[in-house]
Amino acid sequence: IHYFIIEMENIQQKRVCIIGAGPSGMSQMIAFSKAKANGEQIPEIVCYEKQSSPGGLWNYTWRTGLDGHGEPVHGSMYRQLFSNAPKECLELTDYNFQDHFGQATGSYPPRESLHNYIMTRFKKYQCEEWIKTDTSVMGVTFDDATSKFTLELDNKDDTDLTEVFDYVVVACGHFSTPDMPQIEGFND
Repeated sequence: IHYFIIEMENIQQKRVCIIGAGPSGMSQMIAFSKAKANGEQIPEIVCYEKQSSPGGLWNYTWRTGLDGHGEPVHGSMYRQLFSNAPKECLELTDYNFQDHFGQATGSYPPRESLHNYIMTRFKKYQCEEWIKTDTSVMGVTFDDATSKFTLELDNKDDTDLTEVFDYVVVACGHFSTPDMPQIEGFND
């Protein structure tokens, strides 16, 4: 994951949109939080998350298909899932598993432990105020004349909104829609 901090005059007057509050979006917000803690000026941050809570792919739900708002459910996790990659490859440099669990842990942690790990790290940096949950980004356009991005939003209470930003970070992942193989004769 690559982080960016915008370096320019009048940074406080700029607006940055982060699309998605999963691990990548969280890491971007944490980078801004760290910069602010180091005394740097940061822009206004707004993160749009279509689920009702941050966590992205690591959020577990028993629901499948569409949610109550007609949006596809992020359903690639299941209750008893264990990581298929060793924790040593997933560990974050500023928050290790030893600090989180307070003891040595197995190399292939369960989904629930990984979700707790990323959420605890995120809460440590106090970025929750930047997230607007239950809000889907329906479209993004760039205006060459103003050098600004316009976002079309649906905030789940059937209110469509538009917002304008100087920068957009797309961190919405790519595992939200299942890719179902077509097997000849399977549906016969």
